[in-house]
Amino acid sequence: MDTNIARIPRSQQPRPVVALVAHDRRKEEMVEWVLYNRGTLSNCSLYATRTTGLTLQSSIEQPIQLLLSGPMGGDAQLGALIAEGRIDVVMFFWDPLMPQPHDVDVKALLRLAVLHDVPIACNRSSADYLISSPLFGIPEKYREDRSRAPDFAPWAR
Repeated sequence: MDTNIARIPRSQQPRPVVALVAHDRRKEEMVEWVLYNRGTLSNCSLYATRTTGLTLQSSIEQPIQLLLSGPMGGDAQLGALIAEGRIDVVMFFWDPLMPQPHDVDVKALLRLAVLHDVPIACNRSSADYLISSPLFGIPEKYREDRSRAPDFAPWAR
């Protein structure tokens, strides 16, 4: 398979897969961000935890694959998708000042994103940087420089 992105017509490139998660006090901010970026996001496949996804569905006209709500296992589901290599970027507007009943799952999700080298934005500013990057929308497998991904094999035994 040719891995040179310049030679793959845009119509044949897979759509980037974006995961959207927002804690309750950050959902309105997520809605505003998604509306502002709806043009770019219209070229993406979207996943969201249930409550976030339902909030967003009423604001945008785009299909969103709903996972379980975060406290009911949605963060864990998203972590599994990251581990399987099925998510390209995560926009997770989390609330660092509010204790979460599923805090262990939140930490696991953050850990898996870092472990599997999946870009993750935890606030609007970092989400703006990610979505405006020239690399946004180019799946990792088509990027030429793969040397930055650490080898975790020694620890996986």
